[in-house]
Amino acid sequence: MVLQAIKYKRGSLQILDQLKLPHAEVYDEIRSSEDAWHAIKEMRTRGAPAIAIVAALSLAVELQENSTKGRLSTTAEEVVAFIIEKLDYLVTSRPTAVNLADAARKLRIVVEDFANSESADGKVVKNVYVKAAEQMLIDDVLDNEAIGKHGAEWIKENTEEGKRGSVSILTHCNTGSLATAGYGTALGVIRTVHGKGWLKNAFCTETRPYNQGSRLTAFELVHDQIPATLVTDSMAAALLKLKRSSDRIAAIVTGADRVAANGDTANKIGTYSLAILARYHGVKFLVAAPRTTIDLETKSGEDIVIEERPGKEVTMVKGPRFDGVSLDLQSVETVSIAADGIGVWNPAFDVTPAELIDGIVTEVGVAEKDGDGKFDLARLFVANRSGIKPSTIGGL
Repeated sequence: MVLQAIKYKRGSLQILDQLKLPHAEVYDEIRSSEDAWHAIKEMRTRGAPAIAIVAALSLAVELQENSTKGRLSTTAEEVVAFIIEKLDYLVTSRPTAVNLADAARKLRIVVEDFANSESADGKVVKNVYVKAAEQMLIDDVLDNEAIGKHGAEWIKENTEEGKRGSVSILTHCNTGSLATAGYGTALGVIRTVHGKGWLKNAFCTETRPYNQGSRLTAFELVHDQIPATLVTDSMAAALLKLKRSSDRIAAIVTGADRVAANGDTANKIGTYSLAILARYHGVKFLVAAPRTTIDLETKSGEDIVIEERPGKEVTMVKGPRFDGVSLDLQSVETVSIAADGIGVWNPAFDVTPAELIDGIVTEVGVAEKDGDGKFDLARLFVANRSGIKPSTIGGL
């Protein structure tokens, strides 16, 4: 069974506290947009798709609570104003991840459109928002499964290793059930390859400084019983040089926090290095992400603002105490691993140029470059002002 990082039913939202993984599985109750803001900022929930879903659902829970307790305005315009204020606030929790801003924009359009109808009142607007947020949760899982299918088939058909048999895949950071509503993007590709019997081995990087690879991806791979090996970030070059042939390493597949219109991709720090290594060693480099991650308003990677995080993430590590025999899960300690007083530069993301990317795997297929070596990502989209499927507004 795939891990469930987000547990939702109307009026209730729980998230798996990823700061406590892989040693303890604890779910935090999210009752308001403020709870979600702090959970996202503190990285108790993370991963661009999951951030957007948690933010959207947190406001749905808050609106439902306000309605139940008689605190919801009966005026459509006032409820719309409340929703917009909360969405703008939620976007500030993690500005680099475009999925969050994209979800907020779509939800805003939905409620504004309904508020203009003659029969609209506060309760109708609330219902419209809640249903739209719930549909985002459903759609994300379906989109991830489609990403896994398209990515797996592309690797099988477009790599020499894939054409001849089983393959190994290297991935970075965490892009699985813990980073999405379920199944995963880049890790979803690995899940599908494994499910089809095509996987020899998955390699996951440690992903310093926050160790999403060793804490989270490794946890998911072990949970799903997928053959896998953990390597430190600095071992990737040696891995491709020494084990590419013997382990049939066909591709490096990563996720994305923002894809610019030209294909430049912002992702967890260290992704750019892997793309360079892939090109040098003749290994395919794929970005796996839903279309919500593609930002056509951002023309290139030069326009992407890179979030910088606290230096203590680099100089400190946190985990349960090891007594030489076993882990004491009741004794969690923070340990210094660097010289006291050293300066730290800690960008959370880097930008991989489109020229180093062989394909961008989305829920509608794999985008490849044209004859001029350029991505045309606009063709992946159809005209839809809100970007939310029409079924969202039904069944209120």
